[in-house]
Amino acid sequence: MATSNDIKNGSVLRIDGQLWSVVEFQHVKPGKGGAFVRTKLRNVVSGKTVDKTYNAGAKVEMATVDRRDFQYLYQDGADYVFMDLEDYDQLTVPGETVGDAANFLLENQNVQIALNDGQVLYIELPASVTLEITYTEPGLQGDRSNAGTKPAKLETGHEIQVPLFVEQNTKVKVDTRTGEYLGRVTE
Repeated sequence: MATSNDIKNGSVLRIDGQLWSVVEFQHVKPGKGGAFVRTKLRNVVSGKTVDKTYNAGAKVEMATVDRRDFQYLYQDGADYVFMDLEDYDQLTVPGETVGDAANFLLENQNVQIALNDGQVLYIELPASVTLEITYTEPGLQGDRSNAGTKPAKLETGHEIQVPLFVEQNTKVKVDTRTGEYLGRVTE
């Protein structure tokens, strides 16, 4: 059993049967009274964020989270199938767990999957991915009513906003955290 003094950014705590990731922490030693640790925690499953304070030396339960490299193979109904790059075992992950990451997943793409006691917690994509635009309207010169952007459909089926000069069949770099266009990719 660990103490509140062992809390670091990225640590995962088990609180009331749920897993919480430490987003930020601060050891506080006021002039009067005992020291304490102020934390900002994010629920690993739901994404909910809360603030929690611990007295210095208070017992906390640390959970072990194993982050491993996997390769996305294919979609099976609502589930997604990944292959462990170390032992080649296949892992089926429910669509709810994959969440918005599905908007940027291509077959044979490498991702990191966080596991706790064999249970998939979440999927971590690279910060950006290169995807091809399968459909977009031609940009009209002089049309600035929508701040110089237009909708474009990616090869995954997800739609993003791109500048007017971007054409169909162009490869673009997309931020996986925000879904924003980052630039064209020239090969």
